[in-house]
Amino acid sequence: MSNNIVEITDENFERLISGDKPALIDFWAAWCGPCQMLKPVIEEVAEELKDKVITAKLNVDECERIALQYNVMSIPTLVLFVNGAEKARRVGYSPKTAIIDFVNQNV
Repeated sequence: MSNNIVEITDENFERLISGDKPALIDFWAAWCGPCQMLKPVIEEVAEELKDKVITAKLNVDECERIALQYNVMSIPTLVLFVNGAEKARRVGYSPKTAIIDFVNQNV
């Protein structure tokens, strides 16, 4: 995994979404084909936007409580958090340019 991507756990989630920078969270699972297709795209996005947002991955099988709390029903789902609150959401595979536009329009 890229050095610019944080792995979410139950312990670090709240601190991460409430930090000074907006947080782009990729809700994913190892068995999800589209999630695997999105993985290299997220790594590129994390590198390009490293000064603007924190990019993180949340495995829905390992952090099921958080996924349920935020009503993540389909994966991959990208959720952008600003000041601890959900600002925007994007479901399904997206190309790099669409994700960057999504972030830029919402931060």
